[in-house]
Amino acid sequence: MAVKDYLRQRFFPHMWCPGCGHGTILNSLLRAIEELELDKKDIVMTSGIGCSARISGYVDFHSLHTMHGRALPCATGVKLSRPHLNVIVPMGDGDALAIGGNHFIHAARRNIDITAIVMNNRIYGMTGGQFSPLSGVGIKATTAPYTTIDNNFDVVELATAAGASFVARSTAYHAKESTDILKKAIQHKGFSVVEILSQCPTHYGRKNKEGDAASMLEFHKTNTAKIGSKALEKNPSLTPRGIFVDLDKPEYCAEYEKIIAFAMKEKAS
Repeated sequence: MAVKDYLRQRFFPHMWCPGCGHGTILNSLLRAIEELELDKKDIVMTSGIGCSARISGYVDFHSLHTMHGRALPCATGVKLSRPHLNVIVPMGDGDALAIGGNHFIHAARRNIDITAIVMNNRIYGMTGGQFSPLSGVGIKATTAPYTTIDNNFDVVELATAAGASFVARSTAYHAKESTDILKKAIQHKGFSVVEILSQCPTHYGRKNKEGDAASMLEFHKTNTAKIGSKALEKNPSLTPRGIFVDLDKPEYCAEYEKIIAFAMKEKAS
């Protein structure tokens, strides 16, 4: 299938601002799905609220647009009831790690076979530019006109500590790299977390004087480096990209099926 065949084209043009990185991330995801030759009837996408959550309306998959922060528990229900389906959850800062933070760490702890994509633009874009748990210290936002004093989460470290068996990071600038990582995440049997750094020129870029979308993409290019690269070795302050965790661990649905089989056998005897 072509990429366009995975889209509900009647809902275009999309609602994202010019220069937003989310469209690029959607492109990377669809190319990963195309290269894996997945049948769209075997894909379920759940999302919550926010700019990133609109993806579930644009893709021609089974999709659930749920309450804010509740995409992962809904995805968990789908996966437990239909374990053969590929379940993908695009989330923004709030959906993943503010109102949805509790669900995030428990989905990782369970290691359920879901692909969670954290689209990190370090701000709440849809609701007007409030700061988020991923903004960091010294950032200007609608709710922090004199800059933030809150430390930010590191998505990779948090997901790893919570027990996710696949953890990776890329950026909207590195679109092909994102596609390759997303392919591996979807194929991985367990809870997969892929953080993709995105740009929000409308709110974050404007308030923090980081320039237009092109300038913000250039920042992702020059301020990140691949794990194991000479650039990262030379300058450890760069944000590392790549696959940080890829472990073979018991998957939640498979373990749950064992319990069901055991219970049914006990009942029959």
